[in-house]
Amino acid sequence: SVPFLIRLFPSLLNKFVYLNFLAFPFFVDFRRPELLVNNTISLYLTTEPGVTVGIWHTVPGSRGAEAQGKDQRWYEEALADAHPVIIYLHGNGGTR
Repeated sequence: SVPFLIRLFPSLLNKFVYLNFLAFPFFVDFRRPELLVNNTISLYLTTEPGVTVGIWHTVPGSRGAEAQGKDQRWYEEALADAHPVIIYLHGNGGTR
Protein backbone atom coordinates (compact mmCIF):
# COMPACT_ATOMS: atom_id res chain seq x y z
CA SER A 1 0.00 0.00 0.00
CA VAL A 2 2.95 2.37 0.54
CA PRO A 3 3.97 2.43 -3.16
CA PHE A 4 0.35 3.07 -4.11
CA LEU A 5 0.09 6.00 -1.66
CA ILE A 6 3.37 7.47 -2.93
CA ARG A 7 2.10 7.18 -6.50
CA LEU A 8 -1.08 9.05 -5.55
CA PHE A 9 0.66 11.60 -3.32
CA PRO A 10 4.26 12.20 -4.51
CA SER A 11 4.83 14.82 -1.80
CA LEU A 12 4.68 11.99 0.74
CA LEU A 13 7.97 10.68 -0.63
CA ASN A 14 9.75 13.83 0.53
CA LYS A 15 8.22 13.43 3.99
CA PHE A 16 9.36 9.81 4.25
CA VAL A 17 12.85 10.43 2.90
CA TYR A 18 13.70 13.61 4.82
CA LEU A 19 11.45 13.22 7.88
CA ASN A 20 11.48 17.00 8.25
CA PHE A 21 8.19 16.94 10.17
CA LEU A 22 9.89 15.30 13.17
CA ALA A 23 11.48 17.45 15.85
CA PHE A 24 13.78 15.57 18.20
CA PRO A 25 14.17 15.80 21.12
CA PHE A 26 10.45 16.13 21.70
CA PHE A 27 8.86 18.98 23.69
CA VAL A 28 11.87 21.29 23.45
CA ASP A 29 11.46 24.97 22.65
CA PHE A 30 14.22 25.59 20.07
CA ARG A 31 13.45 29.32 20.15
CA ARG A 32 15.03 29.41 23.64
CA PRO A 33 18.51 27.92 23.08
CA GLU A 34 19.87 29.35 26.32
CA LEU A 35 17.95 26.56 28.08
CA LEU A 36 19.90 23.94 26.10
CA VAL A 37 23.31 25.45 25.34
CA ASN A 38 25.30 27.95 27.40
CA ASN A 39 26.13 31.38 25.92
CA THR A 40 23.65 31.01 23.04
CA ILE A 41 20.95 33.28 21.64
CA SER A 42 18.39 32.81 18.87
CA LEU A 43 18.49 35.35 16.02
CA TYR A 44 16.55 35.69 12.78
CA LEU A 45 17.99 36.92 9.47
CA THR A 46 15.92 38.03 6.49
CA THR A 47 17.82 36.81 3.45
CA GLU A 48 15.34 38.09 0.87
CA PRO A 49 11.75 39.32 0.98
CA GLY A 50 9.57 36.61 2.48
CA VAL A 51 12.47 34.38 3.55
CA THR A 52 13.59 34.40 7.18
CA VAL A 53 16.30 32.09 8.50
CA GLY A 54 16.60 31.30 12.18
CA ILE A 55 20.10 30.96 13.61
CA TRP A 56 21.72 30.31 16.95
CA HIS A 57 24.75 32.36 17.86
CA THR A 58 26.97 30.60 20.41
CA VAL A 59 30.05 32.33 21.73
CA PRO A 60 33.03 30.13 22.70
CA GLY A 61 33.59 29.10 26.31
CA SER A 62 36.51 31.53 26.58
CA ARG A 63 34.01 34.40 26.20
CA GLY A 64 31.33 32.74 28.32
CA ALA A 65 31.85 34.93 31.40
CA GLU A 66 31.69 38.03 29.21
CA ALA A 67 28.42 36.85 27.61
CA GLN A 68 26.57 36.21 30.88
CA GLY A 69 23.45 38.38 31.12
CA LYS A 70 24.03 40.15 27.80
CA ASP A 71 21.22 41.01 25.42
CA GLN A 72 20.78 40.42 21.71
CA ARG A 73 22.67 43.58 20.78
CA TRP A 74 25.86 42.32 22.48
CA TYR A 75 25.67 39.05 20.52
CA GLU A 76 25.18 40.94 17.25
CA GLU A 77 28.23 43.09 18.00
CA ALA A 78 30.20 39.94 18.86
CA LEU A 79 29.46 38.63 15.36
CA ALA A 80 31.01 41.77 13.86
CA ASP A 81 34.32 41.64 15.76
CA ALA A 82 37.56 40.08 14.53
CA HIS A 83 36.90 36.59 15.93
CA PRO A 84 36.29 33.83 13.35
CA VAL A 85 32.76 32.56 12.76
CA ILE A 86 32.05 28.87 12.23
CA ILE A 87 28.83 28.03 10.40
CA TYR A 88 27.30 24.66 11.18
CA LEU A 89 24.55 23.50 8.82
CA HIS A 90 22.47 21.00 10.74
CA GLY A 91 20.57 19.33 7.94
CA ASN A 92 16.96 19.05 6.91
CA GLY A 93 15.12 18.69 10.22
CA GLY A 94 13.56 22.12 10.09
CA THR A 95 14.73 22.95 13.60
CA ARG A 96 17.96 24.13 15.07
